[in-house]
Amino acid sequence: MIVSDTIFTTALGAAGKSKFKALAQAIRAAIISGQLAPETKLPPVRDLAYQIGVTPGTVARAYQLLIEEGRLVAMVGRGTFVAAAPRSPAAPSPATLAADDRMAQAAEVAHLLSPKMPDMGQGQMIRDALHHLAETMPTEQLLRYPDRQTDLAARLAVAGYLDADRIGAFTVEDIVTAHGGQSAVVMILQTILHGARPVVAVDALSYGGFRYAAAMCRADVVGVPWDADGPDPAAFEALVKAQGVQVFCTASEVCNPTVRHTTPARRTQIAQIAQRYNVHVLDDDCYRLMRTAHIGPSYRALLPDLGWHVVSPAKSISAALRIGFALAPQGWTSALVRTATFNSFGVTRLMTDLYAHLLAQPGIDAVLDGVRDRIAQDIRAAVNVLGMYRLNWSEDVPFLWLELPMGWRSGEFLQAADAAGVLIKSADDFALRDGRSVHAVRIAVNGLVPHDSFVSALYVLRDLLAQPPQRISV
Repeated sequence: MIVSDTIFTTALGAAGKSKFKALAQAIRAAIISGQLAPETKLPPVRDLAYQIGVTPGTVARAYQLLIEEGRLVAMVGRGTFVAAAPRSPAAPSPATLAADDRMAQAAEVAHLLSPKMPDMGQGQMIRDALHHLAETMPTEQLLRYPDRQTDLAARLAVAGYLDADRIGAFTVEDIVTAHGGQSAVVMILQTILHGARPVVAVDALSYGGFRYAAAMCRADVVGVPWDADGPDPAAFEALVKAQGVQVFCTASEVCNPTVRHTTPARRTQIAQIAQRYNVHVLDDDCYRLMRTAHIGPSYRALLPDLGWHVVSPAKSISAALRIGFALAPQGWTSALVRTATFNSFGVTRLMTDLYAHLLAQPGIDAVLDGVRDRIAQDIRAAVNVLGMYRLNWSEDVPFLWLELPMGWRSGEFLQAADAAGVLIKSADDFALRDGRSVHAVRIAVNGLVPHDSFVSALYVLRDLLAQPPQRISV
């Protein structure tokens, strides 16, 4: 490992836009001087990036440049090492050149860790809306705390996009604003959970925010396995009876990370069990793009007195819009409003009016259509490149689930992808600590990455998938 990152930090101080070249030069100098001895293992891309304050792509490009010079050697599944001796690279084949070009291009921009929406005009819309609010909002509103009246415009705006047939009957008074979808999840758990050690059930592979929210509420978490139709009813009931589960956090439309949905029939089964044991069900509906078809009724519709629903614009308009909405079941709105008030005194009018103004713009539907079309374009490209592997996908979901072929383990593949400059998430990021090991990765569609660069990153992953580490069993 590199003993000290000081010389690299110093070298990067005045590097400007060529930080990867400055980093490569610092590593090169350390090798020539003997500070980095032959066969020394370098830190993983992410670790060094964090240590010296640059992006992982910068480190990946520097490593790749030195690999091409023969000063470093990348060993799939093991890491990146100082070469035993500087060597002149052999004349590459056309196929190798193509793979290297893809790797170099991907290393610059392939941050596929979290879904981000492409700019289809909403960036300028947000700028215009901010100018409009700055000019028109009364000074008094800029100086006061928010309340249930100041966020009414936002609640009315989101109500226009909610389907009562799917989520159950509601009025605008049933909608409670939050600082994003994750904030809504936390507020709901704070409202529901009681006792010294409450228990929260989540899908065995699920959005990590559920676990983080449960931890904030000092709750234990148990995982519900899935079959082809969704959460396993027998396993769910057994956990409820044995563990005293108070709330089940799930996503019936899009399970993050597997892209799977719970069938309408299975939702009914789970709802019947929840009703029998008085278990609340929190249905996170943040990952299906706005204005797309849904698969069935939400748990809020199936459980009028126990079903909760969460939505946000982060996966349809912009993650920078830190606003989310929670719909409480019958009889719980006042308690949820009280929780929201105790948490933060509400969401600032600067955000609620911004959201309402955006949704009132004549061009917002075209923006939403453009976002959906661009996401679909990337998803189709991913299916074309990686379709020979086991891949879960949907054109209106901004990520894919890739089950790794024999020979690859998720941790090793993640490390190899990092070294190649493609940043993705392992199945371990979505599993409980004591859950079953799954060798798979989630590939997010980052709309801020140009489509051609996204495709190049996919080819880098395909090149890696075709070359699993060689192991000898003894």
